Amino acid sequence: MNTAVTGTAVGPMVIAAVDQFDAHPLVRDDLAARILPVSGRLAVAAARWRPVRNALFAATEKKIPGLWASMLCRKRYIDDRLDATEARTAVVLGAGFDTRGCGNWDGRVFEVDLPANVEAKHDRLRALFGSVPERLTLVPVDFERQSLADSLAEKGYEGDGPVFFVWEAVTQYLTEDAVRATFDFLAQAPAGSELVFTFLRKDFLDGEALFGAEAAHREFVTKRRMWKFGLVPDDVAPFVAAYGWAQTEQLGPREFTARYLEPAARRLPVSEIERTAHCVKLSS
Repeated sequence: MNTAVTGTAVGPMVIAAVDQFDAHPLVRDDLAARILPVSGRLAVAAARWRPVRNALFAATEKKIPGLWASMLCRKRYIDDRLDATEARTAVVLGAGFDTRGCGNWDGRVFEVDLPANVEAKHDRLRALFGSVPERLTLVPVDFERQSLADSLAEKGYEGDGPVFFVWEAVTQYLTEDAVRATFDFLAQAPAGSELVFTFLRKDFLDGEALFGAEAAHREFVTKRRMWKFGLVPDDVAPFVAAYGWAQTEQLGPREFTARYLEPAARRLPVSEIERTAHCVKLSS
């Protein structure tokens, strides 16, 4: 995977941390600011002042309208599904600075990410806690070049009971071969396992429907070629079914607005280019 992707681990958690200053935060995460590297912590500290928060929001929305709320809503949805699951093991694919393995969930967590991101996360965990929390296992993996199954097994992953898989804001950075290789691994998951993953709309990547995100398309698709894989929303169910999974729910702007924004009286747009799917494994 392109090493430029390592820089994308900070942004989503900065937004989650900044949201803690709102009167009605969509995501509640006391560790969000503390887990970040120094650059992220400085940005969050400055965002205590509303003009700075407004400037951060405006810069984010200029590139991708609705991105701010989209990131918060997908995180909140994952948290809600994780709180409701009966699985006692979670695997976070492309974890970045996720805090779910640091005490925000009471099961065992395997965090998979690029080696550079794992190293940065390890350093922050040592600074915060003195060591990596016992329940958390860090697994360095390049999805494009290494075996996910072998890398997890080397770190003690057994997958002998239902597992909750999180694959948030990763698939667009991968080739189709790498996405399918990951689903080959997920096809071996025990029955009753759950998966929440996000994906970009294929019509956006193909340039057929830009949803006001022309700047992002120019930068990430055309110029830097970082975003590669997308799906047609109606094709997600048959796509995951080929690997033994059933889609139970798919959420986009309408669903996130009704479920999270309106009850919190948060009048924010939600990005049209990204969607979130929840799936359940039907058989082993």
